[in-house]
Amino acid sequence: MNQGRIRHSLERIGSVALAIGLAAIKYGFVFAKFFSFFISVAAFSFWFHSWSFAFGFVLLIAIHELGHVFEARRQGLKVSMPTFIPFIGAYVMIEKAGLTPWRNALISLAGPLFGGAAAAVVWVFGHARESEMLLVLANMGFLLNAFNLLPIGFLDGGQTLRAAREAWRMPVIRFEGGVPVQAFAPDRSRATAIWALYLGLAALLVIGMLATRINGAL
Repeated sequence: MNQGRIRHSLERIGSVALAIGLAAIKYGFVFAKFFSFFISVAAFSFWFHSWSFAFGFVLLIAIHELGHVFEARRQGLKVSMPTFIPFIGAYVMIEKAGLTPWRNALISLAGPLFGGAAAAVVWVFGHARESEMLLVLANMGFLLNAFNLLPIGFLDGGQTLRAAREAWRMPVIRFEGGVPVQAFAPDRSRATAIWALYLGLAALLVIGMLATRINGAL
């Protein structure tokens, strides 16, 4: 009787392992991205000494990256799902060739926007439950997204300000049949709008970061 149950259990485990193995072979790229999330959680667990906090932190990173994915797909672009790098963060690959500065700016700002919104949700739950861990996590989320808006080239802030400069200088081209036929003065209202979105989002993230401080910490 016991041997039959053991054999049945082993068969079930074997069938599940086989299914996972076949899926890994067929969808290896997807599996790699899926497991990179949990590898990052494990790595940050050593750093924060809490797997639940690490899970929440990596989830906030994922939501930030999914903001870029959402906006890129809304614009009809090809974009990869997030790939996570332990102790560093995550990234997505987006085909941006030929995009206007305005569209580039929207993609760059979408990450901090989604990430900041996620941190705000954590803040609300943390305040409602009087959870110090959630408040610290919200603070880290605001800090992470505010950091990403620093005007440094490879960060979202650097990409956004580059788009603003291009919008300020780039002439407006009129096309006929896909051929450029006339150039007009730059539409600097787009550059102004990019600056306004950038400064407004940065201000909200800093306010959230300061509001969620605990015992004077960031």
